[in-house]
Amino acid sequence: MTYEGYLIDLDGTMYNGGTVIEGAIDFVDRLNKASIPYVFLTNNATKTQEEAAQKLIDMGFDIHPRTLYTSTMATVDYLSAAHPGAAVYVVGSDSLKYSLESAGFKIIQSADEHADYVVMGLDIDINYGKLSEAALLIAAGATFISTNPDRKFPTERGLVPGNGALAAVLTSATDVEPVTVGKPSGIILEAAIKALGLQKERVLLVGDNYDTDIKTGLEGGVDTLHVDTGVTSSEQVRQQPIQPTFMIENLKGWSVE
Repeated sequence: MTYEGYLIDLDGTMYNGGTVIEGAIDFVDRLNKASIPYVFLTNNATKTQEEAAQKLIDMGFDIHPRTLYTSTMATVDYLSAAHPGAAVYVVGSDSLKYSLESAGFKIIQSADEHADYVVMGLDIDINYGKLSEAALLIAAGATFISTNPDRKFPTERGLVPGNGALAAVLTSATDVEPVTVGKPSGIILEAAIKALGLQKERVLLVGDNYDTDIKTGLEGGVDTLHVDTGVTSSEQVRQQPIQPTFMIENLKGWSVE
């Protein structure tokens, strides 16, 4: 089947840490040559759209920043629709804080202030103090938002804890499950489909993580292509009750036309 557009994961699909995955650049070049639209749909909330795009460009990908849709962008869009200008406590990167502040949200610094939301994205400088402030605010009534549920993500050295693993600490401490914006949530999928401007039936979602990428498509009505280059191995995928539409070792073997 020929697809008219693609949703493409980044970590574990295009690269692992700072290393480009074999066949990834060629895959994007073939999409460009065939004038097939695509959106990089990533749960990574540590970078702005421009920063995420620049990483790809620096690695040799011929892409434009507008092709990036991140869980940070989805979180900003979600909160902008739900509660413009809300007070937010952020556990996450400076880029996540910058994106929220630039969209008009008030960033608070501690549990001594009122917060409408606690937003959690991957924070490589996580510490007990940040988790404590977030837990206190959630207990006081702030809505708990997680940019993504990724329990782990691939690096050059192997798999390391992701935002989902850290958010689980707050869930354990507060007994509150977060509203999850990133994959496999339909929130981020619908926004990405809208950006492509295509019907779901004509789109293929490509990713390495069964619990996020593949489930996004399975639960959202989009065909999926699993690549055996990141979090979930093909052997692990075969053990799942519902299989992706396609499975492949890497993108070298996938024809776009």
